[in-house]
Amino acid sequence: MKRVNVIVAIAVVTGVIGCTTMTPQQQGTVSGAAIGAAAGAGIAAIAGGSGWTGAAVGAVVGGVVGNMKGSKQ
Repeated sequence: MKRVNVIVAIAVVTGVIGCTTMTPQQQGTVSGAAIGAAAGAGIAAIAGGSGWTGAAVGAVVGGVVGNMKGSKQ
């Protein structure tokens, strides 16, 4: 689980640094995917499932929602 947290933290930091030249839609996609991955890994860990699977599903769902939200700005 600690390894998942490190990977998620690196992804979040990279996403924040890379967001300076992105469109609002791209920023929403990256931010949503990062937040979704963290949430998915956390929920999977609490539920006793695979953190990797939870992170993957959360990233996809978060990326889609973030993309839709970013396209509205």
